[in-house]
Amino acid sequence: MRYRYLLAAITLIGCATQMQIGSAAELPADDQIKAVELFKVPAYCEGVVFDHDGNGYVSWKKSMTKFSLDGMNKVWVETGSPNGHKVLADGTHLVCDGTHNAILHLDADGKLLPHASQECNGKKLRGPNDLTLDTPNDGFYFTDPGGSEGDNHIGTVHYVDSKGKTHLIDDGLAFPNGIVLRPDGKTLLVAESKKNRILVYKISAPGKASARQVFIDLPEKDTTKGQIDNQPDGMCLDVDGNLYVAHYGMKQVQVIDPTGKLIRRYDGGNLTTSNVAFGGPKHDQLFVTGGIGSEKDPSGGLFRLDLGVPGVKILPAKKN
Repeated sequence: MRYRYLLAAITLIGCATQMQIGSAAELPADDQIKAVELFKVPAYCEGVVFDHDGNGYVSWKKSMTKFSLDGMNKVWVETGSPNGHKVLADGTHLVCDGTHNAILHLDADGKLLPHASQECNGKKLRGPNDLTLDTPNDGFYFTDPGGSEGDNHIGTVHYVDSKGKTHLIDDGLAFPNGIVLRPDGKTLLVAESKKNRILVYKISAPGKASARQVFIDLPEKDTTKGQIDNQPDGMCLDVDGNLYVAHYGMKQVQVIDPTGKLIRRYDGGNLTTSNVAFGGPKHDQLFVTGGIGSEKDPSGGLFRLDLGVPGVKILPAKKN
């Protein structure tokens, strides 16, 4: 059965026609931003996203928790091991889930629909991690790092087109993780966690990518500051084209300008920072997931950074 994603054109809040280069002067200084804790969940959390009504969602263990901006929250649904998460124009949800080895498709109430992707070229997916929407073309890109630990570099990047067919974009990666498509649809950014760097691909057509290049090698951990690791995870963009990277193990969200220069290092609240998304009434607050303490500490937290800088709104316009 052919499957077509009900997406509408991406809406950019306050976005200029062209990205401004080098907007560091407009961003708050590192020491001006304090991470505000909204709430905790029983385990390390991931996949923060917002729906059309302003409700947020985070993933942890087998659960997804739904929350409001005042911190009120409750478990929304249990799937298996949910991770990266996006909401579509029709109010349904796409969720990466390693237990199902698939991209799940859920209705607005959390009911499981037929999977959005579970194989590529006849091979089953191993463990999808994160995704980014290609709204104008009714498709999406996602990462599958399953099994790519240590020297076993088998991580892959994929594209799912408007007919529901999954295409291979790249393979041989050392744990591909966070993924972001720039609003013009011409540049794809991927976090390669085990090599502590961000990769860039030029997109010539939906699902057609150039060979990977290194966008930036990220800073390494400083154990004297209590940092325990240095693996880039989830990412998002502001309207000036700056990339926000949740840097796992460093208790930081790092900001990279469009030229690939590191310009800010904000306290992410969580030590094992995992994912980031813009939200709030003016879409200028950054929400950060992860694990509160060391990897042995079971609790996860959602934090808010009041940046006052608008983010790219990735939520497609609502379609009934």
